[in-house]
Amino acid sequence: MQLGRTEKGKAVVSWTGGKDGCYSCYKAVAEGYQVTYLLHFRNEKKVGSHEINPQIIQAQSKALGIPLIQRGFSSYEQEFKRAISDLRAQGESIDGAIFGHIETHKMLVERICRDMNLDQILPLWKQDPAKILREIINSGFEVLVVSVKDGLLGREWLGRRIDESFISDLRDLNPSINPCGENGEFHTLVTDGPIFKKKINIFGSEHYLREGYWFLDAGEFALLDK
Repeated sequence: MQLGRTEKGKAVVSWTGGKDGCYSCYKAVAEGYQVTYLLHFRNEKKVGSHEINPQIIQAQSKALGIPLIQRGFSSYEQEFKRAISDLRAQGESIDGAIFGHIETHKMLVERICRDMNLDQILPLWKQDPAKILREIINSGFEVLVVSVKDGLLGREWLGRRIDESFISDLRDLNPSINPCGENGEFHTLVTDGPIFKKKINIFGSEHYLREGYWFLDAGEFALLDK
């Protein structure tokens, strides 16, 4: 489904459900890309801050109106390339790939895009994390904290909305924490925003600790008309 102008072609987005990939998608659409697929990969070897209920990722896909591909991986790079190859084998045109990275994984992204002949789209690369958060807030995205690294942030941070008080509280707690959680300190879930056609309402959740991370398990949710 076309979400913006198409001067720059069709692109997929590396999707974790969080703010950085979502905002990068939003910015890529504004730059003229047509986002045709969300690619969501789950690490089969370990749990990290991106662990999230796959059903709520599916709900995001429905809320956005963009098809979703979900796969497990032992090698993110190999699975990403395989997904692009599979889409092209089905006749899909894929011109670019969007990533939400700010300071990490640049060589990985460059390798994937070079090997698969894709435009490398990194709208947030090397931007100030606090500035990015404020842009996300001011653009109208609703974002919740859904995982935190145990010992660095407590479970009381789960479910917090990303707003100005979040930015200031995080700075007061530990100025060394990346405001966007770029180093795995926390992960977020986007529930609404200017590119969402429906809003995700979470009305039931549980907290659990697993392999060094506290998680908010959004087990009960619904899509609401806007």
